[in-house]
Amino acid sequence: MSFQLVWDKKSKDFLKKINKDDAQRIIKKLNKIIENPRHYLDTLVDISAYKLRLGSYRIIVDLDEKNKILNVLFIGLRKNIYKYIKREVK
Repeated sequence: MSFQLVWDKKSKDFLKKINKDDAQRIIKKLNKIIENPRHYLDTLVDISAYKLRLGSYRIIVDLDEKNKILNVLFIGLRKNIYKYIKREVK
């Protein structure tokens, strides 16, 4: 059984700002991993979430295995996404 994708407002806004090809690549990858997300995701240390690496982008997600929901929290460039997350989570 596959997971349901839920998009946070910040992640949707980011997709609207970036190159259309990159946005489509991110969406395609997320649609691919919903069958078995644990295989593709790495655990984050600072917050209880997971990351997905896709080129120079990082996709931060929350995985609710009980309800089968993959919540896309943040999307950003590798060079500044972790600083942004630390600021937002505090």
